[in-house]
Amino acid sequence: MGFHTFDADKAERLERPAVRYRWVSAEEVIGALTAEGTDRADRAAATVADLGSGTGFYTDAVAPHVETVYGVDVQAEMHAFYREKGVPENVALVESDVAALPFDDGELDAAFSTMTYHEFASDAALAELARVIRADGRLALFDWSAAGDGEHGPPADERFAASDAVDALEAAGFEGISAAERTETFAVIARAP
Repeated sequence: MGFHTFDADKAERLERPAVRYRWVSAEEVIGALTAEGTDRADRAAATVADLGSGTGFYTDAVAPHVETVYGVDVQAEMHAFYREKGVPENVALVESDVAALPFDDGELDAAFSTMTYHEFASDAALAELARVIRADGRLALFDWSAAGDGEHGPPADERFAASDAVDALEAAGFEGISAAERTETFAVIARAP
């Protein structure tokens, strides 16, 4: 299961709001990165990473709400597309595998992934996220669900269920905050150890 990487030659398909927001809204991502009761001033100081940032579609949505966003992607072609599109000033592009992030221990306040958990899901990647996200920081995962019909996103046999993600996160020391199966996707929010 897992480890399907989106074809960079089709990057322009990732820039369709009507399609992307059908499965995960910008508000969901932004809300998942902040603790309830956190005021705007606290959020402005946040340093977050978009794991599998691709063309920066969700990175762009999060950027106005935080101090720094690291757009992390393994494909240089995705970063090239993003640069051509225009990268906000507070976004830094990082070419890296999630299992070997170039961040200091606890450097990130939060991290999120939209439709890419299946590309990096491994014990090594989750251990790395536990290392780089500060204690009590958040990790938000939105991805294609194994319970979906497979008509959208990667083939069904390359997907995970929300419960699979929760089990893997808990094994890496994360504490679950919420988990939900939706029509074709799941949403899991966890707190770093």
